[in-house]
Amino acid sequence: MPSAASKPIGRRENVVTFGAGSSFIAIIGSPVSSFGPKRMLHIAAPVALVLLAVCAKQNPHSAAQGSPSGTLATPQASFADNVLVGAGDIADCRQIEGAQATAALLATIPGTVIAVGDTGCPDGTEENFLHCYAPTWGRFKDRTRPAPGNHEYHTKGAAPYFKYFGAAAGEPGKGYYSYELAGWHILSLNSDCSDIGGCGAGSPEEEWLRQDLATHHAACTLAYWHHPMFSSGNVHGNDPEMKVFWRDLYNAGAEIVINGHDHDYERFAPQDPEARPDPARGIREFVVGTGGRHRRGFGSPKPNSEVRNSDTFGVLKLTLYPDHYAWQFIPVAGAVFTDSGQGACH
Repeated sequence: MPSAASKPIGRRENVVTFGAGSSFIAIIGSPVSSFGPKRMLHIAAPVALVLLAVCAKQNPHSAAQGSPSGTLATPQASFADNVLVGAGDIADCRQIEGAQATAALLATIPGTVIAVGDTGCPDGTEENFLHCYAPTWGRFKDRTRPAPGNHEYHTKGAAPYFKYFGAAAGEPGKGYYSYELAGWHILSLNSDCSDIGGCGAGSPEEEWLRQDLATHHAACTLAYWHHPMFSSGNVHGNDPEMKVFWRDLYNAGAEIVINGHDHDYERFAPQDPEARPDPARGIREFVVGTGGRHRRGFGSPKPNSEVRNSDTFGVLKLTLYPDHYAWQFIPVAGAVFTDSGQGACH
C-alpha cells in the first residue's frame, strides 16, 4: 500500500495559484530562502509560519482579489496535509446541539475541513453565521473550504456567507473554486444554479469547470457541492440538474463526489452519469448531510446505493494518497454507526 509520506520528513509543499502564470511553490522546512524565475519559494519553517501569519492578517482577501482563475491557495491543514473531513447541513440556530456535537469531532481530527452547504441556518443571515456557525464549526474556519447550499441563498446573493468565509468561499457571486491537496485536485462547486446563471452546459460555471479540469492533470480528483445527483433521501432525492457536472467530472476521470442536502448518510458504488455501475471509471458519491441539522429518512434505495443511515450525526473523513483513498464515517459521541473502506484512483 503506498505511503502517505511521499516527501522528505519535515518538508511540506503547497502550490499557490493567483491567476494565469502566477503560481509559486512554497517548500516549508528548507534552510534556503529564495524567490527566483521559477517562482519557487523556499522558507525556513519558523520564518514561514510567521510570514504566512502576517500575510493572512494584513490581507485576508488577497487570494480572491488576485485569483481570476478561481484557484485558491492550499489550506494549511493542521499537520494532516492529506486529510479532508466534513459534512453538510450543519448549524441551525433552532437546534444547535447537533452542530456542537460534530464540531467536537473536528477538534480531534486534523485536516482540511469541507463544509458542504447549509452552513448557517435557517436563512444564511449574518446572525446565523455569527451566533450559530461561528461558535461550532467556525472554530475551524482557518482550515475550512466551504461550498454554499440553498439556505445560504435565503438571504440575497448569499452575501453573509461570502462575507463570513471571505476569500475561502471563492469570488462573491460565483462561489466555485479549486485547490490542490496531497497531490489531488479538489473542486468546490456551487449547485444553487438559479442564483449564479445556471449549471447546465455552457453556463459560466460549467465552462469554468471544463476549463479547470482540462488545466489540472492530477492523478486523482474530488469534487463537492450541496445538491446530490443521486440520493435515496425521502425529502429531496435525485437532482438531475447536477448531471452536467457529473458528466464533466466523469469524462475527466474524477474519483469522488461529496454532497449534502438530504439530512442523512449514503454511500454509492462507483457509477457513471446514467446511474450504471462502472467499477473501472465510475465516480463514488457520498451524501453526508449529517453535520447537525435535523435528521430525515429514506425512500426506496436508488440504484448502486451501498450504505444508508438516517439516525446519526457525524463527519466523513477522507485520507488521500497518491493513487488511492480511504474513507471513514465518524459518528458523534454516543452513536455507533460507522462506515469505512478504500478505493483506487483511475
